[in-house]
Amino acid sequence: MHKTMLFTTEEYKQRVRKTKESMDKAGMAVLLVMDPANMNYLTGYDGWSFYVHQGVIISQDLEKPFWFGRQQDANGARLTSWLTDDCIYGYPDEYVQSRYTHTMHWVAELLRQKGLDRRRIGLEMDGYWFNARMYSVLKEELPQAIPLDGTNLVNWIRAVKSPAEIAYIKQAARICKKVMQTAIDAIEVGAWEKDAAAKVSAAQIAGTDSFGGSSPAIFPIMPSAQRTSTAHLTFEPDRQYQKNDVILLELCGARHRYHAPLSRTVYLGDPPQDLRNTADGVVQGLQETLTVIQPGVTAEEVEKRWRKAIAHTGVVKPSRVGYSFGLNYVPDWGEHTISLRPGDKTVLKPGMALHFMPGIWLETYGFECSEPVLVTETGCQKLVEFPQRLFLK
Repeated sequence: MHKTMLFTTEEYKQRVRKTKESMDKAGMAVLLVMDPANMNYLTGYDGWSFYVHQGVIISQDLEKPFWFGRQQDANGARLTSWLTDDCIYGYPDEYVQSRYTHTMHWVAELLRQKGLDRRRIGLEMDGYWFNARMYSVLKEELPQAIPLDGTNLVNWIRAVKSPAEIAYIKQAARICKKVMQTAIDAIEVGAWEKDAAAKVSAAQIAGTDSFGGSSPAIFPIMPSAQRTSTAHLTFEPDRQYQKNDVILLELCGARHRYHAPLSRTVYLGDPPQDLRNTADGVVQGLQETLTVIQPGVTAEEVEKRWRKAIAHTGVVKPSRVGYSFGLNYVPDWGEHTISLRPGDKTVLKPGMALHFMPGIWLETYGFECSEPVLVTETGCQKLVEFPQRLFLK
């Protein structure tokens, strides 16, 4: 069977070794990984099958991880992962969304067969993909196992990207630049919001002339008018753009699930002075803050510089101003690790990818202008070259 692996087997093995090191520090003998991004990171598995239970199990006693999932998805693991057939286990369809049994009964039996049922087992307890029912079934089935919280253990390993990962992120950035320009070009008075969003989605998949894109983890965020006063609303399908609309664009390019996000703001007409002032203050603060992002600086020090840079403007942002990003699936391209905010003492390292996102949401409108950056040996590198300003049309 022909495999379509994105990285070398040695790189995957190195990721597993780093995971085992982190497990050892946390006192874990076994780790149950159910986050699809972490599964992909450790094995290469890339299927749109996370609506059913699936996972990767890593044991300190076993050289290679083993994958489990729905039997009809097992060939997907054979096609996309570096795992051999003896590490791929499919469960029968009677366990799929059943009200009579649960997949964790089957997983528990698999752990017993492997002799792993009395170990200290790490679980991604605060993840989207592990829930209370899974936990209760495993506790019932494995009474002598000791459950430990393995939330974000793999995510923190992912925070520092390899050269091969960075190459995919840079390709995603090239797609992102095209996507953002597509959005700005499509927005004009009288145009349907749905048509602009459709062009954006098409551009995300079409990619560039050299390579295509993946479906990003977040649907295009393109609110207009008063909907821009809050974060994370998208377009209105039955509305046309109107004169004096503000439109926020939080968009992304993705390549093999590796992301490069970017935000910009469009105004249709002559913007009011307070919006111009907000835009000028945010852009100036963004530019000044990027100068301090470098290895050895902490996440909270980056946010502190941002607050200092905008202190004279009257702009206030109570939420974090950035986060780490990279490989992910729905519903988020963020990695759930680094946050640029007070109290986060994470020391930045080369290979980290950060979305510096100083979005401002006021009572009647918002303004966004962000930058995805890569921490380098000497500072940071912007991943997308795109004008930093309020776009007027």
